[in-house]
Amino acid sequence: MDILDGAIVAEKKPGIVTKILSIKVGVLPLPLYLILAAVVFGAAYYGKLPADMIGGFAVIMVMGILLGDIGMKIPILKDIGGPAILAILLPSAATFYHWIHPEALKAITAVMKTSNFLYLYISCLVVGSILGMNRKVLIQGFLKMFIPLVGATLAAVAVGIGVGLLFGYTPYRTFFYIVVPILGGGIGEGILPLSLSYSEILHKSQDSFVALLVPAAMLGNITAIICTGILKKLGDKKPEINGQGLLVKTGEDKELLEEQKKNAERPIEFPLMGAGLLMACSFFIFGGLASKFIGIPGPIIMIFTAAIIKCLKIMPAKMEQGAYHLYRFISSTLTWPLMVGLGVLYTPWKDLVAAITPGYIVVCVAIVLSVVLSGFFIGKLLKMYPMEAAIVTACHSGLGGTGDVAILSAANRMELMPFAQISTRIGGAGMIVTASLLMKLFS
Repeated sequence: MDILDGAIVAEKKPGIVTKILSIKVGVLPLPLYLILAAVVFGAAYYGKLPADMIGGFAVIMVMGILLGDIGMKIPILKDIGGPAILAILLPSAATFYHWIHPEALKAITAVMKTSNFLYLYISCLVVGSILGMNRKVLIQGFLKMFIPLVGATLAAVAVGIGVGLLFGYTPYRTFFYIVVPILGGGIGEGILPLSLSYSEILHKSQDSFVALLVPAAMLGNITAIICTGILKKLGDKKPEINGQGLLVKTGEDKELLEEQKKNAERPIEFPLMGAGLLMACSFFIFGGLASKFIGIPGPIIMIFTAAIIKCLKIMPAKMEQGAYHLYRFISSTLTWPLMVGLGVLYTPWKDLVAAITPGYIVVCVAIVLSVVLSGFFIGKLLKMYPMEAAIVTACHSGLGGTGDVAILSAANRMELMPFAQISTRIGGAGMIVTASLLMKLFS
């Protein structure tokens, strides 16, 4: 009997092959992942990697799946947005030190810039999340979030200038070269137009201002990612501050969460997802077309158009379902790969490292903390969920659409993308206009 028992135990004991197959990188078994990675980077090495969407997606997905998986497993780091931090910073450093093959860089550039994958991603998330939201939550959220946004901005200016004085920075330098780039709405939407404005006013080259402005924006974005990662951990321990993705307390939270859960559990219909893709693209194109006539940035028009259609119940429920399921697919599969592309092409490692001095870091951290804490407490006063309100205002200190993705993913709150985009776009545009006017006044 003992021998038989021993034989049964021996049979049940997994072999080395079974153990290896049980190891996963993301959802992929380790051996399969290694084979796919070898194919992709082997093609890059021998000059056979397509410099288009196929090659670009292959590279960023191989890197993103690995870095996201590692970031979710490292102690401490996993609780402060580890996947987002690793997926952005390691590719940025790898690009600077020429560790990424030139053919792979060409492919990444093709999918991120030539094919404009970032805006496709943002469009799918914004349109899908808005159309999939509860109507009451959407209306109350948009109406109430402006007060926390304004309060957070004023707090950031006051705290930034105060802490800057402690480290020898003049209010002029702190405001125009640290506070404004952090709250300006990103690189393309904030830093570039801001640097152009500064160069015209001060009669200096635009490039010199870009180098001065980018480090603050980068450090602010990283700090916001860490803050929202910590907020998520705090919210898990304190349910009373955690809206589980809801921004506003309506008195019907349980019913709304149940409805949200039912939406997520509806059977996926792939043709409807195709319709959702068409709607996301069309909303984005409409925003760009309308901006030509009314002078408002296209992404803002896209957001408000989707919100108005949702509020007026114009869109058929089936179409809303398709857009929502597309949003869930995109956010769950392409977030970490997207961040790899952002790290490679939009995160200058040299500028980031050059700015790392103790005083500069403390000022940047203080600015972002003031934004997050203001959103938390003002949101609480306005009967919003403090955690969600703080996350939305944290996006005000992010790198535009890229920062919104990283910040929300660190907190696992991608459903807040519409509010995050308002925080980033409107808040950023307001800061750029204000800073340009004040720069002209004081120069």
